[in-house]
Amino acid sequence: MSTSALLSQDTIVALATSPGANGAIAVIRLSGPQAISITNRVFKGKDLAQQVSHTIHFGTIRDGETIVDEVLVSLFVAPYSYTKEDVVEISTHNSKYIIERVIQLLIREGARAANPGEFTLRAFLNGSMDLAQAEAVADLIAAENRASHEVAMNQMRGGISNKLQEMRDKLINFTALLELELDFSEEDVEFADRDQFLQLVAELRTHIRRLMDSFAYGNAIKNGVPVAIIGKPNAGKSTLLNTLLDEERAIVSDIAGTTRDTIEETLNIDGITFRFIDTAGLRDTQDTIEAIGVIKAKEKVRQAKVLLYLYDEYDNTADEVIDQVKSLYFDGLKVVLVRNKIDLKGGYFENEMDKALKSALFTAYTDTIVAISAKDPQSVQPLKNILVDVIKDTQLAGQQIITNTRHLEALQLAYGALEEVELGITSGMSGDLLAHQVRTALRHISSITGDIDIDRDILGTIFGKFCIGK
Repeated sequence: MSTSALLSQDTIVALATSPGANGAIAVIRLSGPQAISITNRVFKGKDLAQQVSHTIHFGTIRDGETIVDEVLVSLFVAPYSYTKEDVVEISTHNSKYIIERVIQLLIREGARAANPGEFTLRAFLNGSMDLAQAEAVADLIAAENRASHEVAMNQMRGGISNKLQEMRDKLINFTALLELELDFSEEDVEFADRDQFLQLVAELRTHIRRLMDSFAYGNAIKNGVPVAIIGKPNAGKSTLLNTLLDEERAIVSDIAGTTRDTIEETLNIDGITFRFIDTAGLRDTQDTIEAIGVIKAKEKVRQAKVLLYLYDEYDNTADEVIDQVKSLYFDGLKVVLVRNKIDLKGGYFENEMDKALKSALFTAYTDTIVAISAKDPQSVQPLKNILVDVIKDTQLAGQQIITNTRHLEALQLAYGALEEVELGITSGMSGDLLAHQVRTALRHISSITGDIDIDRDILGTIFGKFCIGK
């Protein structure tokens, strides 16, 4: 079904502020062709139909002669509004009774209760934003830290869309030239320069690959970066977790094997949410429960983006650390070597063990080693700084980041289609077949921004996740 067919002439209404939230003011939003006239019928004050856009008016909401509340009415006349329709926002006192009564009055006068995400759906359908930007609105509302806020804000302002639109336009131009060749097939001419086309496809694939690679960290930033704390028993893992959280979250004991299950807690550091996972100590054990904990610890490492490997000079050898890091490592995992218990021996200065670990592990497995005393908050601060730097370095300055699974799947399909295009160009594929492959790639790229007709069910899934009132 065409997206234009989804447009409704209904005027919708909903509470735009969080229901049940503490606060003095609630905002009720209407959007649609009758938004102003419906409000006028229950509002006692200036005639809203005679007022200009982006003005605020004081008055009362009345049910007949009964005053329901004193309000401020904000007016946004089409097309200068969020939805590009007439929009009215009524600021009432934050009383559940008042809110429900005002909304019911507006419905009685002809409005309809809005569905989840319907205001933003209308903004998309009316061309106020593309689909990727609309989805970023939901991410912005859900953002719980600075990093996820920045990513969502960048997407909402067209960070990803602009580049995709540029790619799409170039592909369309080449497709038009390929189609033109079909009209002159008897003359055997080529309007689309194959070398330039091949260069463009390579450029697009490189950009799409970067976007696809950014998903792992974009998703981690959105949901919290998982950090596994790993090491032998009594390495100080639980002590480190407690110090990071500034509370006694994990049991600390000199008895080896105290932590038998994983403990997870979140912490916001410099605007980035980290999910720290304290795990059972890695060792061979005959204790059935502890052995299960060791298995779980290794499973958690597979789910992590960052691994903090704790060791000390008393209970570890360089060979032990090297062997365990190599066995735990997988492509994409950021490993930070953490030498603990410097208050007892060694201090911050590099020692022979550090040198051996650098020689064996740096470049291929890690490039970071830090010395700490896990029980000293001041000593742990450099480790916090390293964690923030690891994530910021991974993002790559200026690189666009995707956080949406739907976008990832569309990019993967587009990448595969562009591979077929590249193969077709190098093998001398005919223009009509080549044009078909390009259109397939275009369809997948366009599905991200909604520059093609989007199925009603897909839109329902996307916008159904929004809160009512947005």
